[in-house]
Amino acid sequence: MKNKKILLVAGLVIITFIFTSFSIKLASNKINPKIKANQNVTFFVASDIHYLAKSLSDNGNAYKTFTDTRDGKQLNYIEEIVNAFVANIKNKKPDVLIISGDLTTNGEKSHIELAKKLKEVESSGTAVYVIPGNHDVFNPYARSFKGDKQYKTDYISDVDFSKIYANFGYNEAVLRDNSTLSYLAAPSSDTWLLMLDTTKYKDNIKLGYPEAGGKISASTLDWIKKCSKLAKEHNAKIVTVMHQNLLDHVDGITNDFTIDNSKEAVNVFKEAGLRIALSGHIHIQDIKLQDNSSSPIYDIATSALIVFPQQYGILKYSPKDGFDYSTSQVDVQSYAKKLNSQDPNLTNFKKYSKNFYETHAYNTSISRLYLTEEFTDEQSKEVAKTKVMQNEARNMGTTNKDKEAIINSKGFKLLESNEDNFLKKFLESAYNNGIDNNKLHIPNYTNIK
Repeated sequence: MKNKKILLVAGLVIITFIFTSFSIKLASNKINPKIKANQNVTFFVASDIHYLAKSLSDNGNAYKTFTDTRDGKQLNYIEEIVNAFVANIKNKKPDVLIISGDLTTNGEKSHIELAKKLKEVESSGTAVYVIPGNHDVFNPYARSFKGDKQYKTDYISDVDFSKIYANFGYNEAVLRDNSTLSYLAAPSSDTWLLMLDTTKYKDNIKLGYPEAGGKISASTLDWIKKCSKLAKEHNAKIVTVMHQNLLDHVDGITNDFTIDNSKEAVNVFKEAGLRIALSGHIHIQDIKLQDNSSSPIYDIATSALIVFPQQYGILKYSPKDGFDYSTSQVDVQSYAKKLNSQDPNLTNFKKYSKNFYETHAYNTSISRLYLTEEFTDEQSKEVAKTKVMQNEARNMGTTNKDKEAIINSKGFKLLESNEDNFLKKFLESAYNNGIDNNKLHIPNYTNIK
C-alpha cells in the first residue's frame, strides 16, 4: 500500500512536470512578435475613456442630469472624442495602442461598441492591448437612459471581458494569469507588455457597488516573477501596465487610488527589474519616482481621455537610447471640421472643453467650501477659483510650470492663514515633485539585475 502511494505521488509529480514544461513550451511558441529586434517602437497610452454607447441613451433629461454631475467627464461628447482619437491614431500610425482600464462608464455592454472602434484601429496597422479598470467588470451601476429615467442594464463579467477584447491582447498573450485578467504580451522582440489586472471586482455584485481600489494578489506577484524570467530569457524589456497606481500620486488621496499592497509590489518589481509602470485611475497627468538609485521605478499616470484636455501618453522605445515619454491631446476640432460639423462646441472644442471642465470643477469646489463655512461666500469663490487652476494644471501635468500663478492667487493667500487646512496641503503637495510630468527619458535597462 505504501509503495502504491509513493508511485502515485511520483506519477503526479511527473505529470505536473510534463504539464508545466508543455505550458512553458506553448508560451514560447506563441512568442512571435510582429516587430522584430532592434527596431524603434511607438506606444500610444490612453486611460479612463469611460465610453458609453450611443444605443444606451436617447440624450433625454435623465442622461443630461447624469452627464452634468460627472466631475468634468465629457460624456456629452464621448462619441466624438473617441472617434477623433481613432482618427488621430490612423493618421499618426503608432505601432501599439495601450488602454489602461476604465474603458466604459459603468461596465455596460458599451464594451461591445468600443471593441468595434478598436477593430478599426487594428485594421489600420496599430496593435491594441487593454486591461480592465474598476468601472469595467461586474459593475452593478450599469445603466441606460431614456427620457426622465435611468434603467438598470446588463453588466459584463470577467469572462465576457476577455472574450470581447480577445483580439486586443488576450488571444496574443504569451502567458495568462490564472486568477485575474492579467497577461503578458510581446508586441516587439525587444519590448514586452505586462498587462496587470489590479482591480477588485469579485465582490461588486454582493456589495452593490464597484470597488474603486486595487491590489496585486500573492499568486499574481509570483506570476509576475515568472513573466520577468521569461522575458529575460528572450532578451526583452518589460513595460508594466495597470489601472490603479503603483505609487502615491497625491498626498491625502491614496486610499482606493494606490494599490493596497504597494510596498510589497514595489519590492517584487525591484526584484524583477521592472522599471516602468503605466497607470491611470486618478485622472491626472503625473509621474512619480520610487527612488533615485541606479534602478528607480517610475509610475506614469496618464490623465483621463474623457476629461479636459483629452490627453494621452506617447512612449517611444529606441534600442540605442531607451524610453522617452511625452504627451499629446486628441484633436477633436480638426476631426469635426473635416466632417463639416455645424456644432460650434466641436469646431471650437479646446475652448469649449476647458470651459466645461472649469464650470464643473468650480461648482464642485464651491459647494464643498460653502458646506464647511470656513470662509465667507466671497472668499470661498476665490479659493474655488484657485482649486480650478490647480485641477487643470494636474490634468495637463503642468503643476510645476503653473506653480507661481497658483500660489500667488487670492485663493491660495486665503488658505495660507490656516496651517492645518487640508486644501492648502493638497495644493502644496503638487509642487514637491521636480519631474516634468509631460516629458521623461529613461535610459536602457535590463529586467533582472
